[in-house]
Amino acid sequence: MPPPRDNAFLKKIKKSKLTLAEHDVIAISSKVVSIWQGRCVPHVREEKDDLIKKEADWYLERDQTPGGAVIHTIKNNVLLPGAGVDPFGGWYVLLPQNPKETAEELLAWFKKAYDVKDLYLVITDSKSAPLRRGVTGYAVSWAGFEPLFDNRHRKDLLGADSGGSQVNVPDSLAAAAVLAMGEANEQTPLVRMRGVPYVSEVRAKREARFNEFEISKEEDMYAPFLKANWKRNK
Repeated sequence: MPPPRDNAFLKKIKKSKLTLAEHDVIAISSKVVSIWQGRCVPHVREEKDDLIKKEADWYLERDQTPGGAVIHTIKNNVLLPGAGVDPFGGWYVLLPQNPKETAEELLAWFKKAYDVKDLYLVITDSKSAPLRRGVTGYAVSWAGFEPLFDNRHRKDLLGADSGGSQVNVPDSLAAAAVLAMGEANEQTPLVRMRGVPYVSEVRAKREARFNEFEISKEEDMYAPFLKANWKRNK
């Protein structure tokens, strides 16, 4: 049986009631993007744990998690239980292939299809966070905007330097969008966001090492918590 694949995915969007204006943000679920790409594996072909390890960049064995609940992984530089492998009927849906390039491709299509010049796009999924129950949205990938908004050149309400914080724009957008999308049978894989701050801002000039959105697990401020027996998927 061929994997689920929705080749009419973009045509369905164009036929919908969606309207777009300049500086809108499009948030789209990674699952519908993955199905569009045919990124589905039948249950009968592979065990889920083996598939997770293949999909992960780094992983911890299941027995290192309390109760063996999940296989912790690092995928696309995100600490992510299960490498984003989710069951869907008799299939496992994987994360989108080449997520950055896919986000750029989708953004280009939306700009052309809706004749809008300035658009921004984020591909979303959800994950849990340490010491918190429940899931929130995060950005699998994004296109059209800088991922960091730098507050270090700004002043606070008292006129002092703001303290060096930077806003993680993609994950902030994804968290808001996934709340609207839902996590069950809402059938809302796409959200239009309007009037969003930061996305049209130009990257501030600052030391090169702080321009990078991703951080290695050795340099991360949470490095003490990441010193586990990670196995690399070669």
